[in-house]
Amino acid sequence: MNSLAVTSDPRSGISKKNVRIPEPCIVVIFGASGDLTKRKLLPALYHLDQSGLLPDDFAVVGVARRDLSTTFALDMQDGIIRDGGVEEDDPKLTPFMDRVHYFSADFDDDARFERLKSYLAAMDEKFGTKGNRLFYLAVAPEFFADIIARLGMHGMTTPKKGPGNWVRVIVEKPFGTDFESARKLNDDVNAVLSEDQIFRIDHYLGKDAVQNILVFRFGNGIFEPIWNRNHIDHIEITAAESIGVEGRGPFYEKTGAVRDVLQNHVMEMLALIAMESPGSFEAEAVRAEKLKVWRSVREIEVKDAVRGQYGPGSVNGKHVVGYRQEDRVDPDSQTETYAAIRVEIGNWRWAGVPFYLRTGKRLGKRVTEVKIVFKQSPTHLFKTGSNDEEIQPNVITMRIQPNEGISLHFGTKVPGPTTNVSQVDMRFSYADVFGQSSTNGYERLLLDAMLGDATLFAHRDGVEATWALFTPLLEAWAKDSNTGFPDYAAGSQGPIGAIKLVENDGRAWREF
Repeated sequence: MNSLAVTSDPRSGISKKNVRIPEPCIVVIFGASGDLTKRKLLPALYHLDQSGLLPDDFAVVGVARRDLSTTFALDMQDGIIRDGGVEEDDPKLTPFMDRVHYFSADFDDDARFERLKSYLAAMDEKFGTKGNRLFYLAVAPEFFADIIARLGMHGMTTPKKGPGNWVRVIVEKPFGTDFESARKLNDDVNAVLSEDQIFRIDHYLGKDAVQNILVFRFGNGIFEPIWNRNHIDHIEITAAESIGVEGRGPFYEKTGAVRDVLQNHVMEMLALIAMESPGSFEAEAVRAEKLKVWRSVREIEVKDAVRGQYGPGSVNGKHVVGYRQEDRVDPDSQTETYAAIRVEIGNWRWAGVPFYLRTGKRLGKRVTEVKIVFKQSPTHLFKTGSNDEEIQPNVITMRIQPNEGISLHFGTKVPGPTTNVSQVDMRFSYADVFGQSSTNGYERLLLDAMLGDATLFAHRDGVEATWALFTPLLEAWAKDSNTGFPDYAAGSQGPIGAIKLVENDGRAWREF
């Protein structure tokens, strides 16, 4: 695995020490006319180039249906400047853009795929990229299997013979919509590609604060001894958004909060929090421990799950409409925009410790965080006399976004002649310690894919294990349309049912 950052490029904040440089290659982005390419992928590739982490022999080819040959490079350059925090006069920008090209093709046109094969061969000659390919499928999920099948039919998935030659494919989420569709997609993809060629990307795993969960746990001797049921009362994982569906009504109508966030992003964080220490930091070892966690999660019962849908309300002082009034959303929609579940992990470390997971749109604040809530001290030694404040449990909060960092909540004596106790926080902030960074998380994932390091990518076993957990719940909800939607106001903390879910255990959500 690549070393963590020790020194940083002042413009990109990416480590330049102890990191391998990938072999020469072409990154081929299907669906390159979409927002992801402009706002995330090209800025990330440029940050890697700024930091000297890309090979000298490198090129980018965008592929989409529309004819954008005269505008694509300029549009991508605008995205690098605007979304990548890059100055227009950066001396590396023009040489980088000279390696960015475009090829128009319908995804079901075999003749164009054959032309694409020839086009990429010509790029190899021009840029010295040796036939190595990283195909990135930034397209709707229904195109995944078909594009991969055509790449295989036209001989673009088999690497050239010899050391250092490779072909890999990155697939964006969602990986299916339930267990059966995920398994079929995996079968279709594996019919063309070996598992070590497939990189199922979850952009949350590109975030430094998510990767830091493992470093925090296993790189510090003081935490692991108390990371168990003997000391931890419960754990909360929150992925809250203040935005709505942002014009993606048709997509969200088919997706909902569980499929969009809980089944993937939140379950990845759960695995990192709950897993045992792997034998090494290699891909197979890390994936094996994560898989053990997911397979140890007890069946999610309907009584331990709450769904909700936002109605009109106020977010950051601005009135917003309810979900059913959003553009291209069914006015009688039964799609959940909020989901909360209670799960338990049936192993020795976590037996009896509830994990409360929640995600939602149009909530009062945008925040993704993990809260480790420790057990109360066994006696109320200091709740006497003039000290009326209730002693609170210790809490470790791992903030994933925004304002990435970690805080420890504990009690301390208030200065003065009496023994009064106050609650304080000791904080670490990424920005304060390491400075602001313009990176977006895709840098690490793209670099690892080019290097063939799959540690931060999903394996088919893990995808199917998490879908096996959520599919029965989704099926039960689909049979019961009596939801009473909408059931929470935009700008609130979510539906009352989610509050009761935790209160039934004698606990309460810690406000985000």
